[in-house]
Amino acid sequence: MLSTSRAVSVRHVVPRPRGDGEAFVQGVRAAVTAGGYDVVFGGGDDWMAALATYRDRVPTAVAHPSAEAVRQALDKVLLAGNANRVGLAAPRTVPATPEAISEWEGPVVVKSRAHWSPGQTRPHRVEARLFDTVAAAGERISHMERLGAEPLLQQPIRGHLGALIGFFRDGRLEGRVQQETPRLWPTPNGASARARTVAVDQELARRVEALLTEIGWWGLVELQFLTDDDGVSHLIDFNGRFFGSIALTNAARPGLADAWGRLALGEAVPRLADAPPGFRYAWMAGDLRRARIERRGGLVADVLDTLRWASRAQHSVWDLRDPGPTVHLLTSRLSRQR
Repeated sequence: MLSTSRAVSVRHVVPRPRGDGEAFVQGVRAAVTAGGYDVVFGGGDDWMAALATYRDRVPTAVAHPSAEAVRQALDKVLLAGNANRVGLAAPRTVPATPEAISEWEGPVVVKSRAHWSPGQTRPHRVEARLFDTVAAAGERISHMERLGAEPLLQQPIRGHLGALIGFFRDGRLEGRVQQETPRLWPTPNGASARARTVAVDQELARRVEALLTEIGWWGLVELQFLTDDDGVSHLIDFNGRFFGSIALTNAARPGLADAWGRLALGEAVPRLADAPPGFRYAWMAGDLRRARIERRGGLVADVLDTLRWASRAQHSVWDLRDPGPTVHLLTSRLSRQR
């Protein structure tokens, strides 16, 4: 889909980092040689972790911190422990051992400890799922083990989804963008169907800076939180690469990706101010599907509200100046339905 964008001039096919990683490394090397690129970014957790791991074999700058810092960020057990040490709340997260399963009470989220590790052979990431009881999660846990993933048990958190985004260097988070999510898809536990920027929570930002310092991070980062009814923000996810609602970040605080690349290249980067509140984001396809299920105020009212929101928002894919990715997405979906 990205190759249809006006922002893309050349497309290189690189195998995913699986097994000994040799095909991935050779694919990256070939792309860098062909394009003469100054810096490479990983578009997903596995690409990011593999680039950090194999950076000594990549003939250009890698825009990610050390392999150990990436491991500390992506390993959900380590991340929760590091968060707690710096005063950030995080849901209880433990390996799904027989002992932990026998002691667990109440609902549980089952997820993979990490989406990539050296030598991994499973082709895809294993998504998290919520279960009413740990007994109901038994087949999911067994399935993950058969795939070679390490399943975790995590305490579900009821709250409102939000995120804090920025560019981290020298112990400071700059160009901060804080967003909240009033609509999700799938509902009630999913990704942002809508989001809007809000004023930065200074205390939350201070603790995030302590966490990033603790794990040795630098560069772009998006941390997702669920804020409960008591106002406590629980860290649930860490993205150290491009993320789904980055269109909102680019509109509200332009220059973060550019600053990230320049930092990787050792160039000077000016200080970046915070994003103002009031910018909007829409994943309209997801929001319309949500409206069909939730029907807030009735189906027609919810659909109209969705369209009003979308008319004043940045979009995940749609851009009138660059319609190619949207056209490609629509035609590929239609062809699959025939």
